[in-house]
Amino acid sequence: MTKIKSVRTRVWNWKGKTVPPQGNFCTNASDALYDRGDAMGSFRFHQWLTCEVETECGMIGIGNAALAPSLVKLAIDEHYAPMVIGEDPFDYAYLWEKMYRRTHAWGRKGVGMTAISAVDIAIWDLMGKLTNKPVFKLLGGRTKEKIPVYYSKLYADSVEAMQAEAEEAMKNGYQGFKTRFGYGPKDGMKGMRENLKRVEAVREVIGYDTDLMLECYMGWNLDYTKRMLPKLEKFEPRWLEEPVIADDIHGYAELNKGPIPISGGEHEFSLMGFRQLLDLRAISVIQYDTNRVGGITAAQKINALAEAYQVPVIPHAGQMHNYHLTMANVNCPISEYFPVFDVEVGNELFYYIFEGDPDAVDGYLDLDDNKPGLGISISDKYLADFEVTE
Repeated sequence: MTKIKSVRTRVWNWKGKTVPPQGNFCTNASDALYDRGDAMGSFRFHQWLTCEVETECGMIGIGNAALAPSLVKLAIDEHYAPMVIGEDPFDYAYLWEKMYRRTHAWGRKGVGMTAISAVDIAIWDLMGKLTNKPVFKLLGGRTKEKIPVYYSKLYADSVEAMQAEAEEAMKNGYQGFKTRFGYGPKDGMKGMRENLKRVEAVREVIGYDTDLMLECYMGWNLDYTKRMLPKLEKFEPRWLEEPVIADDIHGYAELNKGPIPISGGEHEFSLMGFRQLLDLRAISVIQYDTNRVGGITAAQKINALAEAYQVPVIPHAGQMHNYHLTMANVNCPISEYFPVFDVEVGNELFYYIFEGDPDAVDGYLDLDDNKPGLGISISDKYLADFEVTE
């Protein structure tokens, strides 16, 4: 059996065209501070990390990470890569535990778990290529003919702009639409009215036969959310996403007792963390991202745990590492989908770095049974728009 020979990491720094920041386009955790300027700045990621795990036979598996790529690169190069070099990639469970337990003093969440994710995703891509099977086949196979997707953009803007965007997106048959709130506690009652005005405007366009998801991105607090929930109920949202900061799991639990389902988990990093959320009945939808929670190995464990609680898993941000898990798990009913767009927050970078991500057609996307691994490759099409750090 071939062994892992090397691990190569690169940080892709975007230097191309970006959409300039605009005020009140999405609340976020930094809104609680008095800082001026672009409060969303620390949550934009105009960098991405690729992790290539190569075997002695020359086969290469590709992983990735979007959080703090420069720190993740350092963690992989100095700590995680030496743990997997010389090992059999099909011993993925052992390799995951080795990376997790030997860095437990400092690597349990955040940068450490993101680094594990990048290596683990690459190992699964590698296993697919070595067996000539797509990753979802290794995970149990196809549980759906196609994956339904919801349109995830609709950042807060003028009412007219948001309605125009929604009207255009409606032409593509999406199974739902997610919009963001632009106002939070610091904006008082006037901001509440602005939020409600935009939710109502989007509902006017998409109607009530299509799901509408609402995202706060940790920009509200418990008090503000409790005041907003009764006002939002008439718009029948499928969920309210990340209303409070990720550490306030008791706040989530209190809010999730209400009439509107609460979703979260984009900023949770571990199986144990999700167990706490589920034990407290704190969320009605889990939204991990595979390139944050420990990769595909860990994500499958979270999926099984969530299924036992009958809480659906709808991963954050779409992208191939998430699509394969969604295809292979009956408890993953739908995928988030970011359309190809100029670089704004940063999710869009995936389309500029990789080739092979499927386009949504009539509100669905499919994975190819004949593409081994994740089915993506690193592209050189936009290389001139990046500064790449080895």
